[in-house]
Amino acid sequence: MKLNKIRSNRKPKLAGLLNYVKQPVHFSVLIFVVLILITIAAGYLFRSKTSTLIKPINDKIVIINYDKKILTVPSKEPTVGALLKKLGIVLNPGDVVEPDQSTPIYQDDFRINIYRAMPAEIIENGQVQFVFSAATTPRSIAQQQGIKVYPADIVSDSPVKNFIQSYAIGRQIVITPAMPVYVNLYGTSLLIRTQAKTVGDLIKQEDIHLSKSDQILPGTSAALTPYSQVFIIRHGIKIESVTKQIAMPIQVIYDSSLAYGTGAIRQYGSTGTEAVTYQDNTQNGVVVSRTVLQDVVTVQPVTQIEVEGTSLSGIKGDMTLAGISPSDYQYADYIISHESGWCPTKAQGEHYCPVIPDNPMTPNGYGLCQATPGYKMATAGSDWQTNPVTQLRWCSSYAQARYNGWYNAYIHWLNYHNW
Repeated sequence: MKLNKIRSNRKPKLAGLLNYVKQPVHFSVLIFVVLILITIAAGYLFRSKTSTLIKPINDKIVIINYDKKILTVPSKEPTVGALLKKLGIVLNPGDVVEPDQSTPIYQDDFRINIYRAMPAEIIENGQVQFVFSAATTPRSIAQQQGIKVYPADIVSDSPVKNFIQSYAIGRQIVITPAMPVYVNLYGTSLLIRTQAKTVGDLIKQEDIHLSKSDQILPGTSAALTPYSQVFIIRHGIKIESVTKQIAMPIQVIYDSSLAYGTGAIRQYGSTGTEAVTYQDNTQNGVVVSRTVLQDVVTVQPVTQIEVEGTSLSGIKGDMTLAGISPSDYQYADYIISHESGWCPTKAQGEHYCPVIPDNPMTPNGYGLCQATPGYKMATAGSDWQTNPVTQLRWCSSYAQARYNGWYNAYIHWLNYHNW
């Protein structure tokens, strides 16, 4: 009886459990739907929180443009080359990186452009060489391949016209070498590289002015060959020649795809030389005056092409490097945006941001915070004219000393539109 009683007491419990499990289907469906909604909501919140790149502390955000895509990454790597190596981005022969791989990564939104090499055909003295290069000028393409190109050489660039015949699909670089010729100018021997074919052509191309008493050996119709000797002689006067250097021309290209303060050289240039020949006028054996007889350019200068970055998008990250507290970012940003538009080389009254400062020693406002005069910022560092971090350190000390912090400086700016 006792055993039967125990069994009879268990039956109702088991039955109740089974009845609980066998609840209507709509209850299970409801639970399922709730779980789905919770999952969707969690996913939405996660995506909204991570829709922008989360940057670890002390990292710099770097934007890499390569292979028709843009990669944005946080990085602690010190240089461009170190970051590319860490990311496993392979550089092929002829590829070009701007800025250079040795360039330090020092600000947010730091920008790196990788230009992939394209096929090119180089023709020099009838010799054909197939190469890959991403250099932007024909002279740079040749130099990148280790080809010696003299300033007087003619380097032309054109698309390949018959890629089936030439086995190239990119650019065709034709180098017409200049001929080395010795010109003995009134007793001074000069080595000149020229495209001239005759002595007369050489005289014209080098803009050599002859007098009736000058003698030319050989004659003007004589053909030039490599290392020919051409003599220009004038008798009965005292002549002196001086060699001078011609400054290297520089062409600057401003590029918004590179960060402010970074740059690259797209074509290396070189200085030239000129030989100035004087006729000395003497009295009692003493030179009392001199007249320029000739001014001949013996080596043409080559223009250096430089690119300067103009993007200011990452310069605000310098607030961290300058020691400004994150809680003050919004106040410092507001003031600096209204004072200089985040341009560290801007002088008061300028409506643009010069890459090279026009007038850093102006007695008026200068720099990110428009310090007046700008050279007061020298107390923060000797590179105050161009370094935004140095300027921000000075700005922060100024805000603290005069307004007891960035917040009070911000309130003052709202009320008086200056600080």
